[in-house]
Amino acid sequence: MSFGSEFKEFAMRGNVIDLAVGVVIGGAFGKIVASLVGDVIMPALSPLLGKVSFSELAVQVATDAAGKPVLIKYGVFIQTIVEFLIIALVIFMVVRGINRLKRPPPPTAVAAPPPTKTEQLLQDIRDILARRP
Repeated sequence: MSFGSEFKEFAMRGNVIDLAVGVVIGGAFGKIVASLVGDVIMPALSPLLGKVSFSELAVQVATDAAGKPVLIKYGVFIQTIVEFLIIALVIFMVVRGINRLKRPPPPTAVAAPPPTKTEQLLQDIRDILARRP
């Protein structure tokens, strides 16, 4: 089997294509959530926290040779954590909804069907034999 045909067989498997679609959709979803957090949630939280912009929170640790400050931007880190938590929550809710759709309905109590004529006759015979001394 040649390298080209082996690669073609690998690339055309369903799992690889499904994974590629998932990565593309996940990337687009990540951009949507990043915009939601950066443009909606964080600005809404800023007045509650004293008009602080999370993306600007930083600590200066030193200055470089050109005299520019070297910063640890922990505000961006906090924003990234919030984005992750929102993504995780949304994915959890989607998976939970899908699992609820997959679950079979709870079993309902089914009344036993009445015994057939043969079963009724056998029960009568059993009862007669049980009464014999």
